[in-house]
Amino acid sequence: MSLTQALREEILAVPEGVYAPHCFKFRAIREEPDAAPQRIRANMIRALFSEPKPRILPHDLIAGNTHCLFALEEEAYLAYAERIVNMLGRRKFKTNADHYAPDYRVILSKGVPGLIDDVDRSLERHAHDGKRVETLKDMRITLEGFSAMIAHYADAADALAADPAYDGERLAFIRGNCRALVSGAPRHFAEALQLVWFCHTAFRMEGRSAMALARIDQYLWPFYKKDVEDGILTRSRAVELLENVFIKIVNDTVNICVGGTSPDGSCDVNELSYCVVEAVKNCRVPGPNLSARIMPGTPDDFLLKCLESIGTGLGYPALMNDEVNLAGLMRYGYAREDVYNYSMVGCIENFITGKQPPWVDSRFNTPLYLDYVFNNGVSQTCGSFGLALGEAESITTMDQFMKNFEAQLAWGVSEHCLDIHSRTDMLSQEAVNEPFLSCFCHDCIGRGLDINNGGSLYPSVHGAAVMGIGTVADSLAAVEKVVFTDHDATLAELRDALNANFEGYEALRDKLLAAPKYGNGDDFADKYAVWFLNYISGCFSRRRTRDGGPYYVLMAANISNISAGASDNATPDGRLRGESLSDAASPTHGRDHLGATVALRSVSKPDYTKSAGGTVVNQKFSPSAFEGDHLRALAALVRVYFKNGGQELQMNATSREVLVDAMEHPEKYGDLVVRVSGFSAYYVTLGRDVQYDILSRTQQE
Repeated sequence: MSLTQALREEILAVPEGVYAPHCFKFRAIREEPDAAPQRIRANMIRALFSEPKPRILPHDLIAGNTHCLFALEEEAYLAYAERIVNMLGRRKFKTNADHYAPDYRVILSKGVPGLIDDVDRSLERHAHDGKRVETLKDMRITLEGFSAMIAHYADAADALAADPAYDGERLAFIRGNCRALVSGAPRHFAEALQLVWFCHTAFRMEGRSAMALARIDQYLWPFYKKDVEDGILTRSRAVELLENVFIKIVNDTVNICVGGTSPDGSCDVNELSYCVVEAVKNCRVPGPNLSARIMPGTPDDFLLKCLESIGTGLGYPALMNDEVNLAGLMRYGYAREDVYNYSMVGCIENFITGKQPPWVDSRFNTPLYLDYVFNNGVSQTCGSFGLALGEAESITTMDQFMKNFEAQLAWGVSEHCLDIHSRTDMLSQEAVNEPFLSCFCHDCIGRGLDINNGGSLYPSVHGAAVMGIGTVADSLAAVEKVVFTDHDATLAELRDALNANFEGYEALRDKLLAAPKYGNGDDFADKYAVWFLNYISGCFSRRRTRDGGPYYVLMAANISNISAGASDNATPDGRLRGESLSDAASPTHGRDHLGATVALRSVSKPDYTKSAGGTVVNQKFSPSAFEGDHLRALAALVRVYFKNGGQELQMNATSREVLVDAMEHPEKYGDLVVRVSGFSAYYVTLGRDVQYDILSRTQQE
């Protein structure tokens, strides 16, 4: 058994007891109960970092995990502590709590002592401003706690030296790295990786999820290069160290970005990029959400290595078209060097690394607004209301139908944004401070301001995940074909069929299903996908977040297409009431029947520079597509798709037969990993509806 797999077994075997972070926070409240809420929050974070006893596992090389937050406290005490802590309130995903990509280059260049020095210098500059002084003091308090946490890990390694279950050399390695980080900036690759992992562990201890490791092959590259040149690091050792980190990322969507483009136009792929892909592939766990930024100059060998990893069934990395993403982000006026340093957070969301508040997004159920068009602004299934623009009988042309649909969508975007602002505007940005996270954002320390209260270089963004492009494109093509071209039904008859869920209208449904469908290279349907992104991005582009930032559109919705479809009426594409909507930016399952090349030709037609938030396009290939000469053909397919303007591509490499058998005999497939949407997961842990959704995707050969 490899060291990595041995560590994985140890992680799974750890008896965790009761999850108890609130007991540490509660003790901090008791120490200074009359302090301002912001100071109490900083004290709680310091206690959370400095008080728990670290746990080092026998096969750790890079230490750090949240097992220290499990305690054998009495449940009544824990419940009381949690109630008191929760009285202070906290941020959640919808209010900029997590889904953040720190710029790790800063702390790697300065170390924790250097960051504390930066805070002290800023305190001197802002000595006349009481609020900024208090904000900076809060930051310093949390950094002191973080430094103490690192020192405790060094002490723990010392204490375990006499334990026969532990290897002395590994403990000395951990102890040396930790001691070096307490006193200064990292000098070597292992120290740098250890510091990054400690930072990530601290974020997890705070309760943050989906915190990205960002462009790990870029900020660790100088350490890797120097250590290799000095003869103190080998490629295989670097892979082993990376595996020691990645194997710990389970049940969390931690986006790791590799590759990309330099501002001078050159390719950023380096030897460490290959190491990261290899380490993720070897770990074969769904947590490290690897994303590869692909540009025209990306080496063929690197793209093939990415595809080989995908072909294991892991589904990683997701492939990102750097040219499209760079052009999309440039629309928002960010500095050129910041755009070129973008990474991804969460599933696939594009993020200006370390220079804007944490990511927030929402789901926009576009097919719902077709229901309003047919039923004069009243949904037949959701109990919601749009605009009363007249009965279906009053619409006499396709142009008029589109104008009504656009009016309903414009109203829907207004209502959607009003709901978002009702949550974010009510929150006191000053009261719910984030002192530790602020230390990892430009230029919170320099400005003496919190990350969510003016400290970040750029304002917050909101990602509007617009759902159902395939459902909408197919529906509009069916209305045009069946009603206005062939005159096989009136809009009133189609309305009645939809409201009856096609019961008694089976012949009409057959005609709707036979109409041209998105994903088959036919402009009759594809033109509506182009319209979809153009129109909706225009609606959202006029909106601003609470602090003046933009609304991004993104063509991705995780698995929300399932729940959204469950509440939507039947649609003119022939979809029955309650069935899933089309998945993200992909064609509707099973309707792209001319192969992957044609399907991706259709998918590349919309202008994805208007989807700056990102895109998910799922394709399911037989495992044989990742073997021999087929692999190079697949790489060529990716190249052409990106050249034509496609934004993202992710693939499953599992046969339908295996998926069906896994549903019937889950006990045989505990380690089967599949790409779900913007993330991968163990197939047998997914809900039945999600399993069916993956199963129903078009199988490409």
